[in-house]
Amino acid sequence: MPDKPRNVLFLCTHNSARSILAEGLMTRLGAGGWAGHSAGSQPSGRVNPFALEVLQSLGCATDGMHSKHWHAFAGPRAPVMDFIITVCDNAAGEVCPVWPGEPVQLHWGFADPSAVGSDDAARCAAFHATARQIAARIAAFIDEHRTDSSPLRPRNTTVA
Repeated sequence: MPDKPRNVLFLCTHNSARSILAEGLMTRLGAGGWAGHSAGSQPSGRVNPFALEVLQSLGCATDGMHSKHWHAFAGPRAPVMDFIITVCDNAAGEVCPVWPGEPVQLHWGFADPSAVGSDDAARCAAFHATARQIAARIAAFIDEHRTDSSPLRPRNTTVA
């Protein structure tokens, strides 16, 4: 495990559902070796209550989670990101800021759970399904990057 956690920024347009789920799940599943963050290109200003409810039901900390603009992570005082991952197709197509530290940029498209159904039971089920999909993707990602042999990061080698 690295001396400090690897930072992952999850981006979505409104930073109210998918990116919030990913932030909480990365931090929980990363168990100190990974830190999740989230932001949006056009933040809604509020986190979807279903996202918070689902995260809490999965044992994820939600204190301090809020909808924020991605420029909060592009400035000189922002934590340096190792990975930037868009989780909605709209954000993937937008022109992003220049990120400090040259992070690896990826796209994981997930359907918007807040756009499902008109009743709370359907939305709740959609948020749980999306959280399961994101958690599975994060678990595979963490496993893939457990060693320095990841194809996304050069391996540290020593010449004898």
